[in-house]
Amino acid sequence: MSFDYLWDGFSVALSLRNLLIGLIGCFLGTMIGALPAIGPINGIALLLPIAYTMGLPPESTMILLAAIYCGAEYGGRISSILLNVPGDAGAVMTALDGYPMARQGRAGEALMLSGLASFTGGIIGATGLALFAPVLAGLATGFGPAEYFVLMVFAFATLGSMMGARPVKTLIGCVLGLMLATIGLDATSGAYRFTFGEPELGDGIEFVVLVIGLFSISEALILLEKQAAGTEIIRGLGRMTARLSDIRRGIGTALRSSGIGFVVGVLPGTGASVSSAIAYMTEKRISDRDGSFGKGDPRGLVAPEAANNATSCGAFVPMLTLGVPGSGTTAVMLGALMLYNIQPGPTLMTDRPEIVGGLIASLFIGNILLLALNLPLVRIFTRVLTVPNWVLVPGILVLSIVGVYSTHASAFSVLLMLGIGMAGWLLRKTGFDMAPIILGFVLGRVMEVNLRNALAISGGDIGILFESTISIVLWIAAALVAVMPLVLGRRLKRATAPETSIPDAEARLPDGEERPA
Repeated sequence: MSFDYLWDGFSVALSLRNLLIGLIGCFLGTMIGALPAIGPINGIALLLPIAYTMGLPPESTMILLAAIYCGAEYGGRISSILLNVPGDAGAVMTALDGYPMARQGRAGEALMLSGLASFTGGIIGATGLALFAPVLAGLATGFGPAEYFVLMVFAFATLGSMMGARPVKTLIGCVLGLMLATIGLDATSGAYRFTFGEPELGDGIEFVVLVIGLFSISEALILLEKQAAGTEIIRGLGRMTARLSDIRRGIGTALRSSGIGFVVGVLPGTGASVSSAIAYMTEKRISDRDGSFGKGDPRGLVAPEAANNATSCGAFVPMLTLGVPGSGTTAVMLGALMLYNIQPGPTLMTDRPEIVGGLIASLFIGNILLLALNLPLVRIFTRVLTVPNWVLVPGILVLSIVGVYSTHASAFSVLLMLGIGMAGWLLRKTGFDMAPIILGFVLGRVMEVNLRNALAISGGDIGILFESTISIVLWIAAALVAVMPLVLGRRLKRATAPETSIPDAEARLPDGEERPA
């Protein structure tokens, strides 16, 4: 296995410009993650058009976005620990033991310990990415249009792991994304599709317009609706160093949880919320012998923090090697590559090794920078929690409008973004998730192009989609991934369903009195 791409990537990531970009991304990402309900997707959506209009090369843009992504995973723990309000979905489990530690006067210890756990998870995740990315990329030579199409089918099949309690709404969101991807000029027939006579829609809906509308504008509207829930930040942080005994007890926890987080992150469509929950419950079964989890046990804090940072690195594996987003955030980053006319997929590592190598190298460097920033500057980052909505919301709106207009120089694009934002706000209020819409939009175009190319090669024979070994394996994998969540869900319902206890029923007299033992 050759790691030449990685050594070249370090030369890219260690350039003065990219080091500065990574540092800025880490700082902004931590602040964005600390703000409850903002999360990495909104941060990336806001800063992507700015990076694009600044003329940054694609490798620098990806380094910036990756730094924001990882920084947000670090920052999400701050509001979880101090407010009991998760910064994003991946930090939900962090609050279970982090907030009780803060209530016990150990907020500073919790912040330091979670920072070390995040660093461990990030480094292990980046190492796994460096090891496994070349292996998957080696399959690139066997991929043609038919294999690419089946790969996209597999990506959509992974929606089963994203469905949660709302499978119908997840599928509807995916279909909406596919429908939005068909708007504009059909490259094959030259016909305009679903433009309603509007010339501005001839090139389709621009990715930046869609992602900023769905995430940033709708988030601003959601924030306007929210009222202060009476939560107050815990300002007494206490000692700002972690206890050596807690560090020693947490080493095994961090290593196990990092491994779980990376594996879950590699699976498309999962994310930090899934990995942190699995890691927490696994560690609770292994280590919680005295019932201390949920009451301020440091191991219950280390497990989800190590897992969600390893997951953020693992999510890059399918994105960089297969062109399949590993999470909602990597779906946005996949669209960022398309802005530069770079086709994500199995050949990306051989065609553009400076992007893949630079991104992976920046994850190692970024985690070191994040540790260096988060330990001494944690008091500064906690101040972000005091930003009122009347300042935050106008800032999001201004950045959104400036970002879209500077990218497309079109008032129509701004109005379209605002309209999409209103639609996204309505969808979110009715329980829809935005990630499936982005997934459908990003993969829909690639899926359509490769299907048409495959049928053109075969003269219209659909059998080409089932000819190669790779296609057959992907079809089987797609079927298994789509069916397994349903099977496991039914088994779980049967296992947890209350059973009628015959002895208990017979133990009661007709008048309700219990028989004596």
